[in-house]
Amino acid sequence: MTVFAGQGDARRSLSLLWAAPGHPRPGRSGPKPALSVEAIVTAGLAVADAEGMAALSMRAVGEQLGRTAMALYTYVPGKAELLDLMHDRVLGELPTSYDLTAGWRPAATAWAEDAFACYLRHPWVLQISQARPVLGPAELGAMETLLRILTGAGLAPRLLRGVVAALWQLVRGMARTAAEARDAAAATGISDAEWWQARSAGLAELAPDFADRFPLLTALESDPAGPADPYDDTTGHLEQQTAEAFRTGLAVLLDGVEAAVAHRRPDRT
Repeated sequence: MTVFAGQGDARRSLSLLWAAPGHPRPGRSGPKPALSVEAIVTAGLAVADAEGMAALSMRAVGEQLGRTAMALYTYVPGKAELLDLMHDRVLGELPTSYDLTAGWRPAATAWAEDAFACYLRHPWVLQISQARPVLGPAELGAMETLLRILTGAGLAPRLLRGVVAALWQLVRGMARTAAEARDAAAATGISDAEWWQARSAGLAELAPDFADRFPLLTALESDPAGPADPYDDTTGHLEQQTAEAFRTGLAVLLDGVEAAVAHRRPDRT
């Protein structure tokens, strides 16, 4: 399920995103305390975090607040605008500054780790396409923070754009896989061990020459330093394995950035 951000009214959505924190918003008076945009966004996050993107609706958010869906429309025009606000609230959890004393690489690593953890706390955000950004202050602030870190590497603008895109997509892609690994057993009713055992038995029967046909893959999977046994049903096993792959990929990507920087130095030997 892929959701595109920014589908609501552009003016109203941007106005809600960029309203100053604590700025009074119009509401209806009544016997119950007035709602607020902030409270509605918080309720939306509670629904999405607990039940996923598919469960998110104005009705569900209203029930979370003990109100009807109609009561929310005074504050937020609809689900599209609410989704923009929720997305920006999540990215607002990321730090806006990192210690650059030790250089750009440790800071970039810390940023990536923080973003990876943030996405795993709110995995539904990974279903929001990056093709059209929300353009909220937190989203742009996260980009500004990453640019501030990588500017220290001395990258040319074109290369800097590519590195930012690659780093962000590495984080999102691996976080999505980790989140899916976390949810696979519950969603399918089949444990990871059962899934692998059934398919391993099938491959052994149907492709007895598997090792001859795929020697490099067989050697890689047989490496004692490689991933742990896929039959391991330990809670979080595959999620942990994906996190390790994320950190390996991150290190290799940053190695490439360092190599690109060194290659561009006029004093290189």
